[in-house]
Amino acid sequence: MKTLLMTACAAAALLLASGAGAAQMVDHYTLDHDGVRMEITAPRGDIIRVRAGKGALPEDASWAVNADIKRTLFEVSDAGPVAEISNNKLTVRVDKATLAVTVLDKAGHVVLADAPGQALGFENGGFRVRKAMPEDEHYFGLGDKTGPLDRRGGAFTNWNSDTFGYGVATDPIYKSIPFVLGVDESGHSFGLFMDNTWRSFFDMGKSERNAFVFGAEGGPVDYYIMTGDGPKDIVEDYAYLTGKAPLTPEWVLGFQQSHWGYLTQGEVKGIGDHLRADKLPADVVYMDIDYQDRDRPFTVDSKAFPDLAGLVSGLKAENLHLVLITDLHVAYAPNQGYAPYDSGAAQNLFVRKADGSTFVGPVWPGDAVFPDFSRPKARDWWGQQYKTFVGMGVYGFWNDMNEPSVFNTRSKTMPLDNLHRIEEPGFAPRDATHAEMHNVFGMLNTRATYEGVRKLAPDTRPFVLTRATYAGGQRYAATWTGDNTSSWAHLRLSTSQLVNLGLSGFAYAGDDIGGFAGEQPSADLLTKWIEVGAFNPIFRDHYQKGKEPQEPWVSGPEHENIRRHYIEERYRLLPYIYSLAEENSRTGLPIMRPVFLEYPKAVANDGVADQFMLGPNLLIAPAPNGESPAAYDVTLPGEGWTDYWTGEKVKAAFRETPKLERLPVFVRPGAILAKQPLVQSTMETPKGALELHVYPGPDCTAQLYFDDGTSFAYTRGVFLRQTVSCRVENGTLHVALSDREGSYKPWWTGISLVVHGWSGKGATLNGGALKADVAGNALVVGLPDLAKASDIVVAGQ
Repeated sequence: MKTLLMTACAAAALLLASGAGAAQMVDHYTLDHDGVRMEITAPRGDIIRVRAGKGALPEDASWAVNADIKRTLFEVSDAGPVAEISNNKLTVRVDKATLAVTVLDKAGHVVLADAPGQALGFENGGFRVRKAMPEDEHYFGLGDKTGPLDRRGGAFTNWNSDTFGYGVATDPIYKSIPFVLGVDESGHSFGLFMDNTWRSFFDMGKSERNAFVFGAEGGPVDYYIMTGDGPKDIVEDYAYLTGKAPLTPEWVLGFQQSHWGYLTQGEVKGIGDHLRADKLPADVVYMDIDYQDRDRPFTVDSKAFPDLAGLVSGLKAENLHLVLITDLHVAYAPNQGYAPYDSGAAQNLFVRKADGSTFVGPVWPGDAVFPDFSRPKARDWWGQQYKTFVGMGVYGFWNDMNEPSVFNTRSKTMPLDNLHRIEEPGFAPRDATHAEMHNVFGMLNTRATYEGVRKLAPDTRPFVLTRATYAGGQRYAATWTGDNTSSWAHLRLSTSQLVNLGLSGFAYAGDDIGGFAGEQPSADLLTKWIEVGAFNPIFRDHYQKGKEPQEPWVSGPEHENIRRHYIEERYRLLPYIYSLAEENSRTGLPIMRPVFLEYPKAVANDGVADQFMLGPNLLIAPAPNGESPAAYDVTLPGEGWTDYWTGEKVKAAFRETPKLERLPVFVRPGAILAKQPLVQSTMETPKGALELHVYPGPDCTAQLYFDDGTSFAYTRGVFLRQTVSCRVENGTLHVALSDREGSYKPWWTGISLVVHGWSGKGATLNGGALKADVAGNALVVGLPDLAKASDIVVAGQ
């Protein structure tokens, strides 16, 4: 017999009306129908959570969602065939006969609705949920899945996989981030996050023309629907649920050089020397597994690297940081004096086989065991393994192979019936199979690394780079797109991968510049990739063994000079980029963005998939087919944009002819860009004035942000924050600076105000006359350092 049950917490219920089906204020609403129980809650006014199970609700626990998020109250009216749940942000309607869910905003616009027919189905231990797919809706997210920027028309599997040399259509690859951002052509948006760590899928209209379908082979029906006025609201909602990335050390935003493998201490030191000799600004050199003794994590090959501490200090003297790889496969080496194995085995901290014995599988060191990161005790033990490296002054670590990858197996990973022990607060203590824990394993690895380094060096910001992760992993690590190939197709693919990673929480993301695997990149391809990489969040040149050198100085002086120019421009832009990083730490908004995040109605524009934005102010428009000399169309969202390199105004639509030395970059009207004099490293103090580049136009405001770039002193008020804005009145430009916040002392003693596209010559500061000079298409005004609220008036044109 069909039954219906509505329950509410007694402490939260407030009767608003009397009689059957009376409206109530509750913090959850539960339905039982045909053996399925469904619960709807609201973690925030603009977010709805749906859970369902056969006969009972699933466990209310998550590896991804912040534990301190509470339920909010909403009003429920369940008279009649449709239950209506509402608050001041949205309305949810649930059809009692089918359990179909429809979410509407307060204006009555349908945000997301279940598809006609069976919306929720259970079979073979798994489930499927079907949502309606309007014709004008576009879909983004799902991390760094391959394929086009827009996920519509594709089907994707979430199963972290070691996919060396993957193709442009390979799926799955390294990450599982089951979050989708939907944007229609009027700019309306929604977000959907399915919190399920099992092997799962999203089918965005590939098998059904008018529906997108998601589900998993096991685990809970547990998903969140996010609403808002536009895509930025959805991204911030997702960050509210799964957390924001901690503010990065500034050196992570510099140029990074890596190779598998630099084989000796002298070779690594030589890389640093070459960067400095050629005046190629850089901050990081990586060491892959070759520095280790027999590829064993947390060891050092004392023959090839006789003085690792000396190497760290020598690079530091050249203002370079060393990042060390520390894979999670601990060598299975009983009775060999290998401390990581001995100490972990003594505490029984490794993943077990179904029969309870320790699982052993081959990886780089040969037979290896795998820490059971679902146990806090194992994570604490793992974190302590970094003590020696942190003591040397290393604060950057690279967790690779953490899908986890296992050699000589058809699945490329460990058996699905392996056992993990969940002892996490919020979860019921229990054994869980690898089928459940696989997709979250890499994230928990990075959690152990990040938290361990924090404990060892409490006031130094760690940097962790990971290949595999799950939703929420941005709280612990940056990421990259894995073992890509040296091809023009992969250069183009990098934009869609990195943009979708940013939308999926990972603001700090990059790819292997020039391509990791495959044939040697041509000189032109490497040059173009460095040009594009200069505007990506993580800027790392990395390549595999067996290839010819791929560092920026290869290919001769013409190419090196072009590459140097773009690396230098990256360093001049660091004040702007670092302010974007700080904004991300507060809001979750990505550093590298799709154009539609700033201009939602541009979502359907031709060419938008090949463009991207660095923050709200810079639009980068690479050639869609970089190997082709053919001109291509560039469409900008509106009038008034400026060519970043020439300072000249450009039309909203025009043809661009590719040139080796030119990456088209444009500045929006109303932008304010902070720049600095050139340095060779973020550890070097700039010499000269802070530059404020103003491009008069609408929405002309920016926030300056500075701190020491390495410590957590900013959490104690040691930072500098100041708002800069501009407006044009009667042909006169007014630039205003607010009072500064924070106690951080800036490196500059003066400010150079550069007003682009402005020909007026007179300027005043708080009424006093200033010197102003014309430089090309800009007016340059010299200012003292301005810590207090100030007004600069620039005469009309």
